[in-house]
Amino acid sequence: MGSSYDLDKLRGLIEVAADRIAHSGRVQDVVEGLASVGLPDPPEGDTKSKTAAASVAATPDHRLPEIAQQILDRGERPDLRNALQDTLWAAEPAPDIPKRLRREIARDLDLQLYLPGYEHLKEMLSELWDLGVDPFGGMFANDTSIGGQIDQHVRRNPGDWTAEDLFEKLGAFDALNKRFARFLEGLVSGDVLLDEPAQHTIAESINRHLERAGLRLSETGERDGYPVFDLMQTRAHSGLIKNLFFASVGKPDLRISDLLENKIENVRDDRILMYERRIAPADGLRWRDLEAWWQETRGFGADEAKRTLWQRLTRSLPAFSPPQHHLFELYHEIHGDRVYDLPALLPEVWLHWDPLLLKERGAEAMANLWMDFLMLLPRGHRIVLEVDGKQHYATGTRADPTVYATTMHADRDLRLARYDVFRFGAAELSDKARARPMLAAFFADLFHSYHL
Repeated sequence: MGSSYDLDKLRGLIEVAADRIAHSGRVQDVVEGLASVGLPDPPEGDTKSKTAAASVAATPDHRLPEIAQQILDRGERPDLRNALQDTLWAAEPAPDIPKRLRREIARDLDLQLYLPGYEHLKEMLSELWDLGVDPFGGMFANDTSIGGQIDQHVRRNPGDWTAEDLFEKLGAFDALNKRFARFLEGLVSGDVLLDEPAQHTIAESINRHLERAGLRLSETGERDGYPVFDLMQTRAHSGLIKNLFFASVGKPDLRISDLLENKIENVRDDRILMYERRIAPADGLRWRDLEAWWQETRGFGADEAKRTLWQRLTRSLPAFSPPQHHLFELYHEIHGDRVYDLPALLPEVWLHWDPLLLKERGAEAMANLWMDFLMLLPRGHRIVLEVDGKQHYATGTRADPTVYATTMHADRDLRLARYDVFRFGAAELSDKARARPMLAAFFADLFHSYHL
């Protein structure tokens, strides 16, 4: 399970922010200002500070993270912004980037490559770190703030500081994993490096060290003509998903309409659904995305789209397998409305496709043609859930080592193709009520393990 929030610390930081909001306008505007970040109407206090404190005190614990995020969205001074972010991020899983690895990355980083777009570098740093302010308000040339020192030693006197000096001054070596991960992504961003070859040079330099921790800055798309890099685990997939065929109720009727451009046509879409939109590995595919696609491509209203998509997906589940029905239904029942922002649980997804029948292909036939369920998680993780009935290990009512060996062979092939496979025995899911707590714990641990 994930870490819990430090609620006392979070409440204290929110109270500081609430006090600032209360003092930013007229007395009669205090309540409206507090409500703008989700704080409740308080009993009137004698002063603005007491009114703000009463509002925060009246806020239940479970709403504190949401309100903290609204304060961040509204904008805050860097020191309070970073304290709020760190308190929220400390409760969220993130890939571990050890201090030694950070220092080695810094030692290999060439700051000279950032000089052509120095102002962009400075802006990125200010979004992640508290660079301070000039204590003399610009009256003197010697600005002793962190930002002023960076100007002095990186821009005006190149070579004064190494990247290791810069990391040290920022506090990057001791920063939370999540902040450091965002820092690395910023260092290779096209918003900071104005030259694509420089982006690749820096990414390759950083990756030489990250790969020892099972991590990599992978190119996952483009923005404004520049490649976009996301920090991902090396077992993850970094390429765009080109074809997604799911919810199969029969063998797909497909044809390639343009061999030169690899355009695949779903001739009979009553047999299988084809998701035609780009799926960036950094984003994955949420239930919200799936429902929006269904609504827009079918021309349904929101309620009709929700109902008909559910009907179409459940129709694809094998009638002879109540355990598969239970897994699909419980995923949605356990998570309720939260499921909209969780990965879509896609049933009956085709992995291989062959126009010939198995009996025609013979010994060369591909195994494991489709997956019971597939989830496309952020950062390129592909999760396969298989429900193993006796057909996976027996012939009729008798255990069959050959059948079991075939199942394990297919499992190995999936894992080598960087799909993460989790198998359930059908008996685990045969009783829906008993399966519920087991699945609730499984999905909680799964999402925590993959930093979701």
